[in-house]
Amino acid sequence: MGKIYVLDTNVLLQDPYSIFSFEDNEVVIPAVVLEEVDSKKRYMDEIGRNARQVSKLIDGFREIGKLHEKIPLHNGGFLRIELNHRSFHELQEIFVEKTNDNRILAVAKNLSLEEQTKENGRTVILVSKDTLVRVKADAIGLTAEDFLNDRVVEMDHIYNGLQEFFVPKEVLDRFYEKGSLPATDITNKPFYPNEFVILKDALGGSSSAIAIVDKSGSIVKKLVFDQEHIWGIKPRNVQQTMAMEILLRSDLPLVSLIGKAGTGKTLLALAAGLMQTEDLGQYKKLLVARPIVPVGKDIGYLPGEKEEKLRPWMQPIFDNLEYLFNTKKPGELDAILAGMSSIEVEALTYIRGRSIPDQFIIIDEAQNLTKHEVKTILTRVGDRSKIVLMGDPEQIDHPYLDEYNNGLTYVVEKFKDQSIAGHIKLIKGERSGLAQLAANIL
Repeated sequence: MGKIYVLDTNVLLQDPYSIFSFEDNEVVIPAVVLEEVDSKKRYMDEIGRNARQVSKLIDGFREIGKLHEKIPLHNGGFLRIELNHRSFHELQEIFVEKTNDNRILAVAKNLSLEEQTKENGRTVILVSKDTLVRVKADAIGLTAEDFLNDRVVEMDHIYNGLQEFFVPKEVLDRFYEKGSLPATDITNKPFYPNEFVILKDALGGSSSAIAIVDKSGSIVKKLVFDQEHIWGIKPRNVQQTMAMEILLRSDLPLVSLIGKAGTGKTLLALAAGLMQTEDLGQYKKLLVARPIVPVGKDIGYLPGEKEEKLRPWMQPIFDNLEYLFNTKKPGELDAILAGMSSIEVEALTYIRGRSIPDQFIIIDEAQNLTKHEVKTILTRVGDRSKIVLMGDPEQIDHPYLDEYNNGLTYVVEKFKDQSIAGHIKLIKGERSGLAQLAANIL
């Protein structure tokens, strides 16, 4: 006996192809959901793009049959646009206002009551990304679920790029002597390419070593850039040392860094980028960009030219540049950047359609990107370029993203077994004692 899944608008706006995620069951889209999707299709952002995609998908189903009847899907399921069951009679004493959310609840509840009268009635499940809609559904005796098919990883299993092992003292000595070890000398479990390893004395001695797995995943070797000063910046902890290693590796065109506020992601990436662009000449330009997603209420339109409009959004980048250039006076950093044409600070709004060769690219706050947006960015990267994606998956300001389905987590999980990518999770905050305490307890 199959099930009936009633989809909320936010499920379709998060993933237009969610229609095909319910196997051989029946998918019901209430008419009010189509109205909400229609109201979003004019938006010039990811939500608008998904709304237009949903519209095209549903329009294509008209060639198969009538939308208010069951239309077969290629996965064995069925799709139906629900025009009936809109009566608010069952809910009018519980929810006074006839909001769109309550209308969707009414459709699901009426379908459920109808199925209960049948001998082999099916279970009706409301699928919504909205927590309060699921709470309301539970309050009226309706089964409700979150849409989890878009998650690339289960809870608490995001790849952190690091493993720790306790090994015999002779293994540590052999590693120091030869500079490398077969991975099988440490564990029989497979490693990912470019994964970091911390080796500690199994007997509790003070000996330890930091290593990195080679591209084949079979050899564990010493770091190349261990404890180097980069533009006056020296790694303060183990994870920062690991981050500097992959940031300076020219054979890793993709690097991802995740960590809480104050762990040094932006500062380390900028220092590595400046060194390789200005000092070594490995790249023609350092491009720094971040998505424009406000924290709290949007401040609206900003006056001035493009650079003046971008300044408030890009200020965290400029704060780090002021530290690296050791500027003291107002306007001093602007004068330095004006004389250095190789540094460009940009909003991600302007990256679509570009081809970016020979550049060191830093994408800050990448956790606010969707899967589609991060794909758009990575497909812009040209020959001999290196891109660094960084952010904190626990600090997301996008309404339809969470820790497990955002673009940054998506890249980390999809590229963890690729030899061209490196990743590390930064744990210890180095901004200040207050910042570290706030990140941990708030």
